[in-house]
Amino acid sequence: MLKVRVKFSKEGAMKFIGHLDIMRYFQKAIRRANIPIAFSGGFSPHMIMSFAAPLGVGVTSAGEYFDMELTDDSLSSKEMENRLNATMADGMKVISVRQISDGKASACMSLVAAADYTVAFREGKEPSVEWKKGQLEAFFAQDSIEILRKTKRSEKITDIKPWIYKLELRGDKVWMQLSQGSVHNLKPEMVLKAFAEHIGWDMPQFALLVTRREMYADQGTEEERKLISLEALGEEIG
Repeated sequence: MLKVRVKFSKEGAMKFIGHLDIMRYFQKAIRRANIPIAFSGGFSPHMIMSFAAPLGVGVTSAGEYFDMELTDDSLSSKEMENRLNATMADGMKVISVRQISDGKASACMSLVAAADYTVAFREGKEPSVEWKKGQLEAFFAQDSIEILRKTKRSEKITDIKPWIYKLELRGDKVWMQLSQGSVHNLKPEMVLKAFAEHIGWDMPQFALLVTRREMYADQGTEEERKLISLEALGEEIG
């Protein structure tokens, strides 16, 4: 058995396809590309594959991931990339295929600890011109950034500042690095909503164009974070 990690982008009209349909899409693509994927045993065998953090509907990405197990190493990384891309629809592209170590601890789903995002504003839905004059930096410089977080059972005031690792203006886009994963999963929309309240801006509905750029594992310690892209944890085959 060989375990590999596939990195892909999801853009254009494909951003409206939900996570479950993306899973089914790749199952069909793998069959069409004749990739030697392994199947589980039992009465209802299924492809052995798992995706990293799901992407929200309407969000584009240049750095999505899934892991899969192969029955052999007959194909190189480049061959698998080419075969899969030959089956891709517009808006979907396989960026890399890399071999990773085996075991549950190396699964992309359990490794995700952070992600990079860029956020643009739809034309006509931007904040006032004044917001560019240091207001984002002042917002991030606060000791705490509190929001009202709602769950299925309750709602409470939460300080999200520890979960925002980086936040800055790059051109006309807001770039941020946020905590992701099962412990603290922060969405960029929450950050921009808090920023809007900070500057007294009534943010219009559907104002944001969000792109996830990359996902990371944390290979550091409790004292010092060391983020490494999920792609960099693997090696090319052949």
